[in-house]
Amino acid sequence: MGFPKEIVVKGMKEIGHSDADALLELILTYQALGADDAVGNCSTSGCAPQGVEEEEDDDDLDFENWDGDDDDVGGRGTNCDDPGDEDFLQEMSQKDKKINSLVDMGFPEDEANIAITRCGVDADLCVLVDSISASLVAGDFNSRNISDHQVMDRCFDSFGGRKKARLMEESKKRRMQYAQGSGSSFAGSHDEPTRIPDPMVGFNLPSDRKPSMTRMLPEQAVGPPFFYFQNVARAPRGAWTTISKKFYDIQPEFVDSKYFCAASRESGYIHNLPIENREALLPFPLKTVFDAFPHYKKWWPSWDPRRQLNCLQASVATAKLTDQIQRTLARSGNPSVQKHVVDECKTWDLVWVGKNKVAQLEPDEMESLLGFPRDHTRGVVKTERYKSLANSFQVDTVAYHLSVLRDMFPNGVNVLSLSTGIGGGEVALHRLGIRMRTVVSVEEGETNRRIFEGWWDQTQTGKLVQIANLKSLTNERIASLVGRFGCFDLVIGGSQGEQSALLYDYPRILDAIKSAMARM
Repeated sequence: MGFPKEIVVKGMKEIGHSDADALLELILTYQALGADDAVGNCSTSGCAPQGVEEEEDDDDLDFENWDGDDDDVGGRGTNCDDPGDEDFLQEMSQKDKKINSLVDMGFPEDEANIAITRCGVDADLCVLVDSISASLVAGDFNSRNISDHQVMDRCFDSFGGRKKARLMEESKKRRMQYAQGSGSSFAGSHDEPTRIPDPMVGFNLPSDRKPSMTRMLPEQAVGPPFFYFQNVARAPRGAWTTISKKFYDIQPEFVDSKYFCAASRESGYIHNLPIENREALLPFPLKTVFDAFPHYKKWWPSWDPRRQLNCLQASVATAKLTDQIQRTLARSGNPSVQKHVVDECKTWDLVWVGKNKVAQLEPDEMESLLGFPRDHTRGVVKTERYKSLANSFQVDTVAYHLSVLRDMFPNGVNVLSLSTGIGGGEVALHRLGIRMRTVVSVEEGETNRRIFEGWWDQTQTGKLVQIANLKSLTNERIASLVGRFGCFDLVIGGSQGEQSALLYDYPRILDAIKSAMARM
């Protein structure tokens, strides 16, 4: 529309960017009053109006303006001396990039905006993805009050209405599906939300020299059966409080896997396991990229400060993006260019494989970081390997928690495994030396079932029963399984990413198991 940048920035600071009509009216009012009076010390005489071009529907970011000598957003100069405006625009630019990435993954723009508001502009992309998934489960998008943090309007969103229109119907279907699966009692909580600790070190770490903390469980929560349920740490406001109530008011244990491996994955665990006398897997996992993959150090630039990777995710960077990074770095060594490159490397977990050359981690490298044996997911297409690994447990973290079962069950355990994907919990038990007499594995993903069955056949001698649909695990069927195999010693469940809705079936299943065991 040709408005000076300073006026637009002032308007957005004044009333936000959720109401395009109100913002346009305010900008016109500023112009009518006189630009200098409206903006203040920032003269518009040196700021030429800029036409707003329609954004191209592109899958990658624009690197063409990165090799300039200034650090202004998008490479555009300004005569405005207010550093606050530049910080404001820089934050918007970072937000736009992440919105673009989330939209390209298939999330509607409004949900992407709200996730960024909840987690912060600096949040890793995988944290935002997990937050959106968890919000869908909790019914958060149907019932939340966002008056304090309105969604950025499509007129000021770089990735406007075309994709939004295309995805709106799909989003509606997803919300209805999750709402039906989760139940009204999980649609939100007005109680004080559970505080997410910083740092996320859980109740204790293997390196702790201080005594473990103690906790008292209510009588009805004491095992067996022991249960261990995982969810994304940064769930919507009130979600963890509500989940905790469904599990006897047990407080979740929040852990970042970066304390157990060279990659960060923030998770929360609701469980009734003892927290004393835990033992870490040996050998201790390598905790930096250079320790885990020494060959990357040769090409790692000094200006990339990363020593650990972010959340490993299902989506991968396109060849176009990695090629743009290489070509841009060949043209310019400007610090602003390097900063943008590091941001992209953080977003996509890119590693340095040559001069100015970045690449995605290979699936076998992800397996190593997550604690799985090499080639655990081999035999399926690469995209499915990435997806399965992204939605799995971090084995070393889980094994540290489950290690207390080793002395308690010297003759092995019966396990009910609920949506653990490619068997992260079972791999953890195996690596701990805990024999699994029987595992009833409920997993909806056909690829995950195939991967897990292949691992089981190669490593285990116990009985494996696979069930494809969690909804088919009725109370009657649970009673039948208990009668057939005896008591379940451990019920373990995952709810990473797209499986988050399943978390809300777990209390019912746990109650049914306890009832069946009580009748034995």
